[in-house]
Amino acid sequence: MKFRHVGNSGLIVSRLAYGNWLTRSSTRGAETDLACVRAALDVGITTFDTADLYAEGAAEESLGRALKGERREGLEVLTKVFAPTGPGRNDMGLSRKHIRESIESSLRRLGMEYVDIYQAHRYDHSTPLEETMEAFADVVHSGKAHYIGVSEWTAEQVRRGHALAHELRIRLVSNQPQYSALWRVPEAEVMPVCEELGVGQIVWSPLAQGVLTGKYAPGQGWPEGSRAADTNDGTEVLTPWLTDDVLGRVQRLRPIAGDVGLTLAQLALAWVLRHPNVSAAVLGASRPEQLTDNAKALDARLDDDVVAAVDALLGPVATRDPALTETSSPVDPRWRLA
Repeated sequence: MKFRHVGNSGLIVSRLAYGNWLTRSSTRGAETDLACVRAALDVGITTFDTADLYAEGAAEESLGRALKGERREGLEVLTKVFAPTGPGRNDMGLSRKHIRESIESSLRRLGMEYVDIYQAHRYDHSTPLEETMEAFADVVHSGKAHYIGVSEWTAEQVRRGHALAHELRIRLVSNQPQYSALWRVPEAEVMPVCEELGVGQIVWSPLAQGVLTGKYAPGQGWPEGSRAADTNDGTEVLTPWLTDDVLGRVQRLRPIAGDVGLTLAQLALAWVLRHPNVSAAVLGASRPEQLTDNAKALDARLDDDVVAAVDALLGPVATRDPALTETSSPVDPRWRLA
């Protein structure tokens, strides 16, 4: 495993982080969850990402059980707050009330006394940013989180949040955007501002929900057990990429990957990790061996001609519009106030 500081903070994370978003899938069981976490630990992953939203809290519980007995100081555990966690009007968002109640619930489910980074899962337009950051400051100053982070915030939102965090004597160290060779939305605005401020990217979906692994071929049915075949597992994220044009271009990456001794998944990961502002890439897994195979991407060094070849194939179908920053993932309708 290789490691890197998160932005310009003192916190060091593994370049690959394990994310257990997949536990919301109806096809996974507790034994598979445990096996995947054990495989992550075996390849040297020390950074684990989850959220109170995932499987309505069951993901945090699952991760806590899987990490029980591990040396807590040797792990970096990240979770998130924002999405609905109950039926009440205040069971969502980034109000002081919801943040204070949610950190207590997350720690209870994880079975831990603190998390390393507590992240705002989205930006809350219905709550003053000052209130949100003051609540995060209370969480940090009470020892229940070491740092704070955000996810899918625009460049201006990151800038404002970072300034308030500085005033409140806490560190906003990370942003968690979707980022891959097919989803390049953060590159134009978010990443340059984060580099300026010393905020690192801990990116999600570096494999474009599995599309960049090459398992979806044009003109063929979706593999049994894949995310595209599971209507309970966020298929709507995949839909724009499940076209013959995109899938055909991905298949044409195979000789490029083969020439540098990589699988398609390893090539996609190496492409993401080469960016200097990317501290870590969050990987999910439905089988333990996926983590073992993908970890080999850490040793890859992509030459400029390889990057140019990837960009030539995928660039014409990649999404880049910065305006999509806040709409890049499926949104539970309860996230929006009536």
